[in-house]
Amino acid sequence: MSLFSVLSVSASGMTAQRTRAELLVENLANSETTRTPDGGPYKRKDAVFESASTSSPFSAVFQTEMGSGVTGVRISDIIQDTSEPDKRYLPGHPDADSNGYVAFPKINPAEDMADLIGASRGYQGNIAAMNAIKDMLHKSIDLMK
Repeated sequence: MSLFSVLSVSASGMTAQRTRAELLVENLANSETTRTPDGGPYKRKDAVFESASTSSPFSAVFQTEMGSGVTGVRISDIIQDTSEPDKRYLPGHPDADSNGYVAFPKINPAEDMADLIGASRGYQGNIAAMNAIKDMLHKSIDLMK
């Protein structure tokens, strides 16, 4: 495995964690949204990760020597929550039904904040790995001088 391939793996992880963080922020921003253009409350979204082969344009020359065993991560699907929304008794709310209940998204802000911290740490871990690879490349170049 070349160092350039490892950079591709970290880049794929950063892309996946960025998408996950964007979805979590969207969930948090819409945690009180009771009306969407589709009708009804906002539905929570989650990213599904899967391993995927990565290729680096920098390491194309080495691919025949290394084989194609390098895998990274990608978003395979974005799923919406299909569970019933939370009902709250708010008879004066404009979206209240005939019984006075309003449907709210089934979002737990504390859980989404913990997941957001995890996505941030995953992103930071990939940055640290890329910086380590960059340092190795610099030291290799210095050794060849």
